[in-house]
Amino acid sequence: MQAAYIARRFGVFLLIVWLAATLNFFLPRLSGQDPVRAKLLEQAQLGGYVQGGIEEMTREYERRFGLDKPLWRQYVTYLRDVSRLDFNYSIANYPRTVNELIADALPWTVGLLGTTTLLSFGIGTLLGALLAWPRAPHWMRWLMPPLWALHAIPFFLLGLILTYLLAFRLPLLPIFGGYSAGAVPALTWHFTWDVFQHALLPALSIILVSTGGWALGMRGMMVTTMGEDYVLFAEAKGLKAPTVFMRYCVRNAVLPQITALALALGQVLSGAVLVEVIFGYPGIGTLLYQAIRENDHFVIQGIVFTVIVALGFTTFVLDVIYPWLDPRISYRRV
Repeated sequence: MQAAYIARRFGVFLLIVWLAATLNFFLPRLSGQDPVRAKLLEQAQLGGYVQGGIEEMTREYERRFGLDKPLWRQYVTYLRDVSRLDFNYSIANYPRTVNELIADALPWTVGLLGTTTLLSFGIGTLLGALLAWPRAPHWMRWLMPPLWALHAIPFFLLGLILTYLLAFRLPLLPIFGGYSAGAVPALTWHFTWDVFQHALLPALSIILVSTGGWALGMRGMMVTTMGEDYVLFAEAKGLKAPTVFMRYCVRNAVLPQITALALALGQVLSGAVLVEVIFGYPGIGTLLYQAIRENDHFVIQGIVFTVIVALGFTTFVLDVIYPWLDPRISYRRV
């Protein structure tokens, strides 16, 4: 029964991938704009005149990108290329491919968003559990108002506030980019420290906002779990408070948090787009923003498709491993 369920869920995952690829192909084309013509005209106007032979150049580039073919042939070619994870060339950065651009930006976003997601999950889950525990220190109750307030602030707005405080008023941290201008990327302590300093502002804005959400969610689950019969029975047996807290309360209350964590990790590739744009961070969010501004269809398709597939795959993996996380869940028919 479990193998049949996994096969069925994998089929749903493949259906999601196909629907994502289809929508990803047609939605950018609903604008009716010609990205090749727009890019050539932009480059020509930089010189102060409209370059002669623009029509011939447009036709040649459309032929090279495959945009001169009927729409249905473009769709078939697109599905074949996507199945090989080939997203064609970037229109705005030709002759660089979409895969090269994503490969350059991916480590920055995974490093920033992956680290901040795990940190905010760990800190927020622990704080939420302690805030609901009656034997927790009383001073922790004062943490609730700040957590509520910070959770209500968008990432980018808190990022602007932190920039004003920590970069303008108190010039403690760099304000822009992933590393200092002129620095050569290398696996050295100096460059690593430079990257760490540039990542602090966007990381703080994400952690301070996300921690409140994780804490509030965990606190609600803890309040519900502490009223369960097995928790009352454990207390009646005279078990030590740390044992009841960790093994009976936290262990059961954290399961919905793990589900939310898996979905959050699946959305890491999308990044906090506005945060990356505000701080000029060279991640997937900045790359997507630039591709939208330049109407670069292939880059938009590559990023959106990768994000949807990552989220769908994370959900599929979560469905498969959930019985191991919670033995009460079974896919067998009763």
